[in-house]
Amino acid sequence: MQRTWLTYWQSGLRFIRLYLQRCQQDQIGMIGGYLAYISLLSLVPLIAVMFSMLKAFPMFNQFRQNIEAFVYANVIPSRGEEIQTYVSQFIGNTGGMTAVGISALVCVALLLIHNIDKSLNKIWRVSKRPRPIISFSIYWMILTLGPILFGSSIALSSYLIGLTRFADDYTPGLSTLLLGIVPYLMSLAAFFILYLVVPNIKVRARHALCGALLAMLLFELSKRGFALYITHFPAYDTIYGALALVPILFVWIYLCWLVVLLGAELTALLQQIAADTEQADIDDPDQNNPDDDSSETKL
Repeated sequence: MQRTWLTYWQSGLRFIRLYLQRCQQDQIGMIGGYLAYISLLSLVPLIAVMFSMLKAFPMFNQFRQNIEAFVYANVIPSRGEEIQTYVSQFIGNTGGMTAVGISALVCVALLLIHNIDKSLNKIWRVSKRPRPIISFSIYWMILTLGPILFGSSIALSSYLIGLTRFADDYTPGLSTLLLGIVPYLMSLAAFFILYLVVPNIKVRARHALCGALLAMLLFELSKRGFALYITHFPAYDTIYGALALVPILFVWIYLCWLVVLLGAELTALLQQIAADTEQADIDDPDQNNPDDDSSETKL
């Protein structure tokens, strides 16, 4: 029994060492900074395009406030209301733009999706890429269908929470429990879909789920830690003054991308280990058909 636990311990340490080496080799700190910079430039165009897509469907109008409140409360800790005010003003300013300006907004949003796709495929060591027209079609589908699916999930969650409020008379606290679970489930689903769909390679669902679980845990811990820092150590307001919101937002986006990349590294490593194990089993001579040995013996 002691030897078995020792073997597990050594395997776990070896796995952690491989994971850290892979993260260092892929330079996820530098990639996270690059994606954070692109995301900061693309934030307003991306949100403007997403809300424009939701406006095209009247059924989402009554859920728009719920969608905005959910996004800013569960994605940006502590300063979500302030950021929501500024972003809403920026989006309102895009209403008077010409067709050329709107096209530029869409191109910037597509550029962000392209960089995410390129960075994640680099982690999976994918060198073969689809043709540009196919990539553009995929990016456009994500940009158009993504907000609709997200709005549908928020609408469904609101509906379920509304139903549970009627059940509170029989099971007190049910709606409160559901309200607490929904953000975790949606984060898990978002990371799972990201790791499963974006890489230009077949990713196994169990590997994507492991990476999504790690990303969800790190994301929630990051939210709580970042909110604690902003609440109890507001030195940035003294240093930056009115511009304090910009570095805060940049640092938070950088942390979010680090979380995404760490989950992607875990998924890719599990995928690589599974592929190497299967290849070793195929190359192992002991795995040959035993009937061949018996036939040789008879001869």
